[in-house]
Amino acid sequence: MPQAAARDAIYRRRRFTSDVIVRCVRWYITYRLSYRDIAAMMAETGVVVTHTTIMRWVFRYVPEYERRWARLARPVGSSWRMDETAISIRGKQHYVYRCVDKTGKSVNSMLSPIRSIQAAQVFFRQAVIAAGAGWPNSINLDKYPASHQALRLLRQEDERWRCVLVRDRRYLNNVVEQDHRAIKGRCSPMLGFKSVTSAAVTIAGIELAHRIRKKQFYVGSGDSNMPANGLTLLQQWAQALKASVPEAGREAAADPLLHQISFPSAMQELRTVPEVPRRYPRKVFVGGGLYMLHQPNGSRYWRLKYRFGGRERTLALGVYPYVSAELARARHLVARRFLEQGIDPGGRRTEVRRGSHEPVSFPVVEGGFVPIGGLDTPKHYIGER
Repeated sequence: MPQAAARDAIYRRRRFTSDVIVRCVRWYITYRLSYRDIAAMMAETGVVVTHTTIMRWVFRYVPEYERRWARLARPVGSSWRMDETAISIRGKQHYVYRCVDKTGKSVNSMLSPIRSIQAAQVFFRQAVIAAGAGWPNSINLDKYPASHQALRLLRQEDERWRCVLVRDRRYLNNVVEQDHRAIKGRCSPMLGFKSVTSAAVTIAGIELAHRIRKKQFYVGSGDSNMPANGLTLLQQWAQALKASVPEAGREAAADPLLHQISFPSAMQELRTVPEVPRRYPRKVFVGGGLYMLHQPNGSRYWRLKYRFGGRERTLALGVYPYVSAELARARHLVARRFLEQGIDPGGRRTEVRRGSHEPVSFPVVEGGFVPIGGLDTPKHYIGER
């Protein structure tokens, strides 16, 4: 009986051959072509394929291609330049976090719906575990405060971040600013992304093609002095997509993290952030009048809504993440104790700041928080920012 031709497992039950699929995906992420352009070019070679089929191939195979190319990644430098660039998805502004070393080699990239401290933390955590990256010696940032604050918080999380020199020199970031052009120039001719997932996959493929162009992979003989390692672009792709892992001079990686399509795990860490930027503030109530105020720029504040003297009032309890949820609940409970005694928490805080208050005794608060003398040490419980 006739037997099926041997082919890679990822192409099983596909109508077209692997050569056609790889060619269409490679053309789309490498050159400024639309899906319809590629369908017309394939028709001239006698292969009739619709543009929607090519689109499904891109979404299906770009993550797998990126995983296989990551096994061949060359190490990058230890001096990084990090910056964000904006793209539009369904008319909403999203941000691509990108990082390169001082010679222009790409380190990592990540698509985020907002530009915030938490998004920067997720990006830095993924950058140090990306294929060929490792820990940096220095990171140059722009003047945006969220990125600086993210690194400060990471130093409390991992001591290795304390050895990283953080700089904000203006002209050192010219390397990454110019490197954005490869991504922006490819996204500009497109009609626009319709979803965050499709945008992440497409940008991942563009980043992969950009890294191949910059010779960031061990392909062929491994001699970087030879142009394109002595192989054409088609031959490089054919060798990189082989199922076997080359062992020359490198450790074999069973399943390395993806360069850009670590996006689902990033979104899992960013699950407390809305998927699309909001135009107006949003309140998330916890209970008992305590809520978190989400601002459109990504800032979050703890607030307490209460009534005193027949009027509705609001008390600021701190800024997240400097004030954790446990500390916010403790401050909320202390404020409630004041209300039970007929004392306005907001007015008492004003008196405390002026130094004209009298100590008020409360019992021990559940959870181990003990308000000493009521508000003898007020900044540790209410109103600290």
